Formats: sequence, structure tokens, C-alpha cells
Amino acid sequence: MRPPRYLAFSATAVAGLAAGLALAQEDDIFSFIPDGGRTLLAGLLDGNAPEGLARAVATEDADEDAWMARLGDTDLDQWQTETLAQYLAARAPFDPGGEMPRDGRDLALALCQSCHIITVTVTQDRTVEAWLGTMNSPSHIEIEMTEADRRLLAEYLVVNAGIPIDLIPRELRAGGASY
Repeated sequence: MRPPRYLAFSATAVAGLAAGLALAQEDDIFSFIPDGGRTLLAGLLDGNAPEGLARAVATEDADEDAWMARLGDTDLDQWQTETLAQYLAARAPFDPGGEMPRDGRDLALALCQSCHIITVTVTQDRTVEAWLGTMNSPSHIEIEMTEADRRLLAEYLVVNAGIPIDLIPRELRAGGASY
């Protein structure tokens, strides 16, 4: 298993990210949480998407490896590519010109915060199996999600969680689980 994206940053990159985070917090307190597949796909389709990507999203039911190969020639970094490939494997086919299905980030913000502060979730570095174990535990099984949503959320968190606490806005560091 490869380390979460935040462990790959140099000290200079972390300092720069922290400084940028302070500015970004004015607009979106959750901007420190990496984009999910829906946002990444929208950005690609608005910019420099590989030829045929929109058509493929609308018509193809492919696995993560196939989407990774299709996304190989983009400006996305490794983590973004993996996040988008997981999203497309879970959600495609769908109309990319319409309302796109929720992604892992959307699910985390909408569902995890229904019981506890988002920091409890995004600071943990866990495996898919560990995330699914938590989501299927008695305290989480009542959350209305499909099995596909649970897997998509778990896969998103494996790639994008493990965020160091000092990169989290101060107002989101206090508290914790409310159960």
C-alpha cells in the first residue's frame, strides 16, 4: 500500500500548503480536503480532457485499471488520477453534462459529519478493509448508503485521508466524535 498523498510532501511543500490553506479557508473551510472524482472530472471536461472522455463516461462500464489507462494523459497527479478512476469505476456510465453522482469527498462531508467533526475521518490513514469495517459497525451501519457508496467512500479515504492535523483549520481540530 502506498502512503497517503500528504506523506509525500516535502517540508517546503507542507509549509506552502499550510500558508495557502490559511488563505483558502476564507472561501471554503473544507478546502484542505482533496477534490473528489466529480470535481476532478468536471475540471477535466472544462479544460484539457483526453479525447473521447465525455463519451466514455456516458457509455462505458469499466474497472479502475481501465479508467487509469484512459486518464494517463492528463494534468492530474497520481492521487487525483486514482481518485477519478475509482469514481468512474463506481459511477459510470452517466451523463457527464448533467448532474454528476456524488463522489467520495461529497459522501465524507455529507455523511461523516452527521455524527462527528470531519477531522475524525480525514486524519486517519487506514486500509479499505478497515474503513469498510467501521462503516459496517453498529454505530455506522444505520447511515443510509449503498454498498457501492461505502466502497467508493472507503477508496476515496485510502487515497486522500491521513491529513496531518496541522493542515486542518484550527476550528476543526477541537471536538471529535459526538457518540
